[in-house]
Amino acid sequence: MRVLVCVKRVPAPGAKINITDDGQQVDATNLGHTMSPHEECALELAVQLIEAHGGESHVLTLGTSDADEQCRWAASIGISKATLVDVDSMDWDPQRTARALTDAIRSIEDADGAFDVMIFGNESADTGGFQVGVRVARALDRPMVNAIKGIEIADDGTTLEARRETDRGFEVYRLPMPCAIGVKEGITWPRYPTMRGRLASKKLAVDVTTSDAAPGGQTKVRLDRPEEKVSETVILGHGPDAAPRAVELLRELGLLS
Repeated sequence: MRVLVCVKRVPAPGAKINITDDGQQVDATNLGHTMSPHEECALELAVQLIEAHGGESHVLTLGTSDADEQCRWAASIGISKATLVDVDSMDWDPQRTARALTDAIRSIEDADGAFDVMIFGNESADTGGFQVGVRVARALDRPMVNAIKGIEIADDGTTLEARRETDRGFEVYRLPMPCAIGVKEGITWPRYPTMRGRLASKKLAVDVTTSDAAPGGQTKVRLDRPEEKVSETVILGHGPDAAPRAVELLRELGLLS
């Protein structure tokens, strides 16, 4: 089996995101980076598929040279190969990104054979566009389902059963392979790299390519960070002495007449 995982370098979740004065870029000064939580689970899923069925796993990312870090993290948990589409800026629209990834996948498959499964995160943690995976799958003429929380490979290796969680339970899709899926956080739990894995990742030869993909029709006007809301805690009192103030507050909220 051959499995591809597409990941994206994004600001670390929970970090304070500042915007440059012109409103066009994220100010990356002192900002940590990682990959989207959905994609961490996608990597783990790929490793588990290879452990269960044998074969080779491959990670693909588009980004600046700093994204080499995400390639080596993937290698440290068991991904076999890595390709970085090196660009001078992360400010690429979804159409252009999808075109570049599609070209890279075609090049890899021409050299090494088709991927049985392509795995994307349901959406990236920064832009949350929900577009790139679908666009790539469509360009490669492969069936795809998003928001997947569980999969099974048929014994004959020709179909993949994907489960999407809904309010009423699960929707089940059977996709002929090769296919693509967009997975959500929780489909599995990411493993942490071992010391042996970290050392092995340093020796990985990351295949670096470039892209001349044309921009799409979407343009960015500006980035807008919502105003921070500050909550304040007021101590009503201690012990029985707090009771009168608590009753007064309940009246103010309309909970007592």
